[in-house]
Amino acid sequence: MNKLKKEMEDYSVLLRSVPSMVISVFILSVVCMNLLAGRELYRSDYFCINSGLALSWISFLCMDCICKRFGAKASVKISLVAIAVNIVSVVIFKLLVMTPGHWAAYYSAPDAGVGEYINAGIDATFGGAWYVVMGSAVAMLLSSVVNSLLNQIIGKLTDRGGYKGFASRSLVSTCVAQWVDNFVFSAMVSHVFFGWNWMQVIICSTTSMIIELVLEAVFSPFGYRVSASWERNSVGQRYIERLKANA
Repeated sequence: MNKLKKEMEDYSVLLRSVPSMVISVFILSVVCMNLLAGRELYRSDYFCINSGLALSWISFLCMDCICKRFGAKASVKISLVAIAVNIVSVVIFKLLVMTPGHWAAYYSAPDAGVGEYINAGIDATFGGAWYVVMGSAVAMLLSSVVNSLLNQIIGKLTDRGGYKGFASRSLVSTCVAQWVDNFVFSAMVSHVFFGWNWMQVIICSTTSMIIELVLEAVFSPFGYRVSASWERNSVGQRYIERLKANA
């Protein structure tokens, strides 16, 4: 009970220490990328790009910023919050689409029959499937642990406070963690429920990781400036002091 109480106190201090805008963007990116993951941008026998890739790098950049300032444990904890909010959001969406009613797109359909198909499609998108939600949660949890631990380890070896240090810890950890995220999700969902073979799983995991890594590399200077400003302005100092006291 004492350990649980201590963890809850740590969570309370952490949530007050990490800037709310970053937590909000983190959570929003997780919720939205899971919604958009159901929309394909391109598909072939061995290559598939979904719209969720356009947002998935944001959560990893947020993790990298949090990890640099607050440590790996804090990064994983915020990831757990995002996962929990996403699950709650999916449950709420599911309950709402089970109620009678029509989406606005229904009324712009040429006839009622087409409108029902449109309505059912949107309901299915927001309602989600249990195995997609489960696969996404497990993949996000494992990848956040990998990303945060690698980020912290590499940071201790290479980060001297400049952008190069931030980029090395951020891009290497993201590269590995994004591949883990894509592979776990593809193995749990695409392989089991959609009939992908292992070659498709591996190739898609790798190509998706490359796309996400490129996007993060483009915006990593912004992430560095954010994390550097936190250190310069002593943002979250109470949590940092708490970590030092418990070390």
